[in-house]
Amino acid sequence: MALVNEHYLKLSDNYLFADIAKKVKAFKVSHPEIRVISLGIGDVTQPLAPAVIEAMHKAVDEMAVKETFRGYGPEHGYDFLREAIIKNDFEPRGIHLDMDEVFVNDGAKSDTGNIGDIVRWDNSVGITDPVYPVYIDSNVMCGRAGTLENGKWTNVTYLPCTAENNFVPQIPDHRVDMIYLCYPNNPTGTVLTASELQKWIDYAIKNDTLILYDAAYEAYIRDKNIPHSIYEIKGARNVAIEFHSYSKTAGFTGVRCGYTIIPKELTAATLDGNKRVGLNHLWDRRQCTKFNGTSYISQRGAEAIYTPEGKKQIRATVDYYMNNAHTMYKALTDLGFTVYGGLNAPYLWVKTPDGTDSWKFFEEMLYGAGIVCTPGVGFGPSGEGYIRLTAFGDKNDCLEAMERIGKWLKKK
Repeated sequence: MALVNEHYLKLSDNYLFADIAKKVKAFKVSHPEIRVISLGIGDVTQPLAPAVIEAMHKAVDEMAVKETFRGYGPEHGYDFLREAIIKNDFEPRGIHLDMDEVFVNDGAKSDTGNIGDIVRWDNSVGITDPVYPVYIDSNVMCGRAGTLENGKWTNVTYLPCTAENNFVPQIPDHRVDMIYLCYPNNPTGTVLTASELQKWIDYAIKNDTLILYDAAYEAYIRDKNIPHSIYEIKGARNVAIEFHSYSKTAGFTGVRCGYTIIPKELTAATLDGNKRVGLNHLWDRRQCTKFNGTSYISQRGAEAIYTPEGKKQIRATVDYYMNNAHTMYKALTDLGFTVYGGLNAPYLWVKTPDGTDSWKFFEEMLYGAGIVCTPGVGFGPSGEGYIRLTAFGDKNDCLEAMERIGKWLKKK
C-alpha cells in the first residue's frame, strides 16, 4: 500500500491565512450589514501597469499566429527577461551576474519553498522570528525541522526579532547549516543595514552556512543607505541565494512571475566532506525535472516593467502603497499605538495595547471595527503581542479603516 509522508501530519491543520479567511467568513455571515476592510493578507489592489498590459496583449496576439506561436519555453526563463533583470536590477548596483545565474520562476513563494530540494533533509535551519510561514512549513514537510516541542521545532534555531533588539536578529552562537533572511522583512517591515548584513556574510563564510535571502520587497526601500540585494555585500556570492518577486513590485500576484539568483561560486559539501557541489547546477537540474517554465505571456509582462514607461508606472504604484503606509503609520501612532515598519516596506508591525494576545486583538478589531489584520503570533512565537497590517489596500479603504479604528477605540 502507499504510505503517506508523515511529516505533513506535523503541520497545523490550517495555513495561517486560511484560518483568517474562515474567521472573516463567519463574521460576514453573522454581520452582513458591515463592509469588511482587509488590511491583513498582503494582496495588491492596483491594476497592472499599462506597459505590462500592452506587452501581455502583444504576447497573446503572438500566440494566435503560427509564425510567432511558442510552446514549451526554457525552464530557466527566456533570455530577453533574464537580460533585462541583470541590466536593470543588478548592474546599476555594481553587481555582475551571468545570465545562467538567473532563474525565472512563477513567484518567490515557489522557489523559497522548493529550494530545500537541493540540500540534505537533515541540515539544521535558522530563521528569524517572527517569520514568513513558508520558510518553516516547507522544512517541516521534508522532516528537516524536527519535531514540535513547546511551540518550537527542535532542529530550528530561532533568531528573535523584537523591539528589545531593534528587530535586528542576533548572530547565532553556534553553527547552523541554512539560514533564512527576509529584508525588507515580512512581517515586521524592518530592514538591515549593509554593516549588519556584512556580519551575516562573515558568519556564513566562517561556518560554511547557506543564506537564503528573500528580497521580495526591495522595491519599497526608501533609505538610500539600505542595500537592495545581498550581493551588494562583499563575499555574498559565495554563501547566498537570493529570491525576487514581481508580485508586490508590479502587481503580479495573479500573473505569477519572479526570479531566483544562484551564483556559480556557491557550493555545498557532500556528506563525507570530500567534495563540493555547485548549487547553480543542481537547481538547474531540479528545475528542468520539476518545472516547465514560467508563461511566455507573464515573462513579456515582466520585461515591460523595465522599459522607461514601465519603470515610471511601477514606481507610481509602489509610491501609492507607500503613501498608504505613511497614512496608516501616522494615524496609528496618533491613536497611541506603537508601530514599526512602514518606512521602507509595505508592512506595519503594530504592538497590541495592554498586552492583549494577537488572536484576541484580531477578533476585537474585526468585531469592533470590521477591520481584518494578521495576528502576529501566526508568524512565530516572537510575534505574540503584535499584529501585521499591509498597505496594499485601496487608498480610500485605508483612510476609512483608520477612521473606524479611531471610533472603535473611543467606544472601548
